[in-house]
Amino acid sequence: MDESGGSGQPRSGNDRATDRHPGPSARATDTPHPDPEPHENQTRPTPPQTPPGEPATPASDGPSASEQPSSEQPSPETDPAHAGQGTPSDEKPAQAPAGPATPAEPHPHHPGTPEADQAPAAPRADEAPRPADEHATAPRTLAHSDTGTGMGSGSGKRRPPRRPKEPGGGLLMGRPFGVPVYVAPSWFLVAALITWVFGGQLDRVLPELGAARYLVSLFFAVAFYASVLIHELAHTVAALRFKLPVRRIQLQFFGGVSEIEKETETPGREFVLAFVGPLLSLILAGIFYLAMQTVERGTVPGVLIAGLMISNLIVAAFNLLPGLPLDGGRMLRAVVWKITGKPMSGTIAAAWVGRALAVSVLIGLPLLTQTGALGSNAEDVGGMDTVTDALLAAILAAIIWTGAGNSLRMARLREHLPELRARNLTRRAVPVETDTPLSEALRRANDAGARALVVVDADGEPLSLVREAAIVGVPEHRRPWVDVSGLAQDLTDGMRISAELAGEDLLDVLRATPATEYLVVEESGEIYGVLSAADVERAFVKAMARPN
Repeated sequence: MDESGGSGQPRSGNDRATDRHPGPSARATDTPHPDPEPHENQTRPTPPQTPPGEPATPASDGPSASEQPSSEQPSPETDPAHAGQGTPSDEKPAQAPAGPATPAEPHPHHPGTPEADQAPAAPRADEAPRPADEHATAPRTLAHSDTGTGMGSGSGKRRPPRRPKEPGGGLLMGRPFGVPVYVAPSWFLVAALITWVFGGQLDRVLPELGAARYLVSLFFAVAFYASVLIHELAHTVAALRFKLPVRRIQLQFFGGVSEIEKETETPGREFVLAFVGPLLSLILAGIFYLAMQTVERGTVPGVLIAGLMISNLIVAAFNLLPGLPLDGGRMLRAVVWKITGKPMSGTIAAAWVGRALAVSVLIGLPLLTQTGALGSNAEDVGGMDTVTDALLAAILAAIIWTGAGNSLRMARLREHLPELRARNLTRRAVPVETDTPLSEALRRANDAGARALVVVDADGEPLSLVREAAIVGVPEHRRPWVDVSGLAQDLTDGMRISAELAGEDLLDVLRATPATEYLVVEESGEIYGVLSAADVERAFVKAMARPN
């Protein structure tokens, strides 16, 4: 199969083979030596008569219910329409590329928070392109299709547009500034841990509280994560101010993540976007310090306010460490980007500093605890404390190391995104009228070296796209009596895309209107061809596998 479209020539109106597309053309005919088939100016043949004593097979304009595409599809060896095609797909429509889409750029801003890997290392089966019912899909013959029912059955009824699915990620708490905030299940685990640890400290400071100390500790856990949420909202507001979409905010075990779906355009904006989070944590610490002056120390309010002040100072200091995926790492990336003029250079530098930081945390945190450098008496450190500190250090180091690696992967992804060009990935298509028999349409596609069919009206205006899986579901002996209109999906506005789209702009357009195929048009409105979501997926995987 040729990945045609590199010549930049229009593809409509071609009923003959052309030399504009190098490489072998996909065989699209239904037989290697086709029997006589009805042409537009010929009378359609009458179905063969049933011999006496055998049940009659009624003729119809479309496949019967038993002949609808099923999970048991013809193999490429038995169905010549498969010739030259790639991996098989089922009949269900795939959703357009997302997340990351376009990759979502998480901003973790609490000690040890991982940078969520939203980048589609390929538009995954559950991301993009993907089928609407979460089953993977890939091209099978000419174009993607349903089972021939609904829009593909020629009924003329359009399916209602699907509502975009929520990003999910836990319990939805609200939508400040229009951005959903989720609490991950792991938060409840860390809340219980904070309640237990802080409750033990309260028992030494305020023994008169008794069992009520755990209620006070739970309040502290909730208030602390409210501070983390404010930290994340600072990033979100800055991103929205720079017109960068924010997918969601998630509060999880080690803090919070703001998933920003696009990269900043300048190093200055990158620096500001990263710095506002720690800055707001420092401001909160200052506010709590001022509040301490108004309450009596040694009381419940005094202990709570002091704990929140110290916690916000720790959050700010930890996130200012100059290594990805922390905020300080993003600030370092911005500085190197500004100096070198290359964002990739900044990412590489900050990611390796982040990995060095991970090793330092793994080795240094237990040593600092053992030597009493963190304020505790070294003689009071027991065996259980040593194991706990080592485990905590290992978890933090693993999260920082993984986040740095994810940052490198996302940077590499964005570097390859411009290689995804609609013009280069588009399949050659031939226009056919609504009453054209399927066998005749396949013959024309084969003669033109095309791999897609566009149904047009009498004036040549495109109406729908014939989808691949529906063709597979029609037995060869029925194809002369099946109209292409019965196997087509009606075109919507979002299914018409410009041949000039590329990179993130292309993925954004495909994600906005999930489908299996899109009509690609020139700026003049002339048909250029058909873009398959599965072709975009394969090109994405190929680009990601290529070394830098």
